Amino acid sequence: MALQASIISLIFILFIFFASVTAVQQNRRIFDVRTYGAAGDGRKDNTQAFLLAWKDACGFAGKATVYVPVGIYMLGQMAFVGPCKGRPIVHLQGVLRAPSWFGPSDSWITFRYINKLVVKGGKTGSLDGQGQFAWKNNDCHSNTNCSPLPATLRFEFVTNSRVHDIRSINSKNSHIVIFGCKNVNMTNIRLTAPHDSPNTDGIKIGSSTNIKIVKSVIGTGDDCVAILAGSRDILISKLFCGPGHGISVGSLGGFPNEKNVTGLIVKNCTISDANNGVRIKTWESPHHSVASGFTFEDIFMNNVQNPIIIDQLYCPHPPCNDQYPSHVQIKDVSYKNIWGTSITEVAVSLKCSSAVPCKNIVMKDINLAHQGSAAAKSLCSHVDVHSFGKQRPPPCL
Repeated sequence: MALQASIISLIFILFIFFASVTAVQQNRRIFDVRTYGAAGDGRKDNTQAFLLAWKDACGFAGKATVYVPVGIYMLGQMAFVGPCKGRPIVHLQGVLRAPSWFGPSDSWITFRYINKLVVKGGKTGSLDGQGQFAWKNNDCHSNTNCSPLPATLRFEFVTNSRVHDIRSINSKNSHIVIFGCKNVNMTNIRLTAPHDSPNTDGIKIGSSTNIKIVKSVIGTGDDCVAILAGSRDILISKLFCGPGHGISVGSLGGFPNEKNVTGLIVKNCTISDANNGVRIKTWESPHHSVASGFTFEDIFMNNVQNPIIIDQLYCPHPPCNDQYPSHVQIKDVSYKNIWGTSITEVAVSLKCSSAVPCKNIVMKDINLAHQGSAAAKSLCSHVDVHSFGKQRPPPCL
């Protein structure tokens, strides 16, 4: 009887196990874009096939994977729009290639209104913006009414999501834009464009909360990461930045009613062969806002112009409207354990606003050497700065 009871118990356990496995399998489904007519031949326009695969995946109440196998897939402008019934995954093993040119637009590929999204790549997966054919049409440096070129990848109102192991090359404009998002983690991202490619920011973050960028490499023709108005609680860690324009907050104050930027941590990063290191930049304007609660810590600067810079006279393409001083209040900013080499003699530049001087700027253990014959120096105006520990260059008094 005991043996019979044991056998019955074992059969029951196996039944439960296989039933559970079946339930899990039934709750997962792969939507291969080739099933919808996509061809990775580098010629066919696959836009509609991808959209059909997304439509079915988004409507599946479980883990739905849009799978892009190895190949080169030509794609036009497209948007993956939610909300979805389940937890969608986009698994990119192939190369997505943009047209060499299409009309004015803010993005090539957009994800919008999605919760619990995963976008992941692999050793062979990447996005090719083919910006080299479009950069000559970018005249924004001289034309204030210029038509924008599209960002490669745009996330709008995406929440509780992950993006990892994604590569992007030669974006026409920014590689990745994050707007109106919350709780998004980005890991192992690699973004590249030539150092002289215009406006090819790596990652731009605006009006978003709790965004993390970790273990990534960004080398472009503009900011590696730009944190814009309305962003809160941003973490950037273990990032290699360069070439490019460094890690920037701003530019801020260019428009009325901009929301504040608060809670930024940049740590354990390397910035190399870049025009700037860590930068806060604001326009001269009457528009009020606050930029506060920033920590820049454990950062190595290699061959960098302007390693530490606050620029509240920001004017990239003169002449600018300097009728008003900047009205962006910068306060509670800490620079800790920042070391390396500066191309420019002024290694620390804190040019704050005469209308709202910078408050509580803390410099601790700074060691920046000028590569030229002259010693590195600091330049400051309208700033309340407190210095501790080693200070090279000597602090502003």
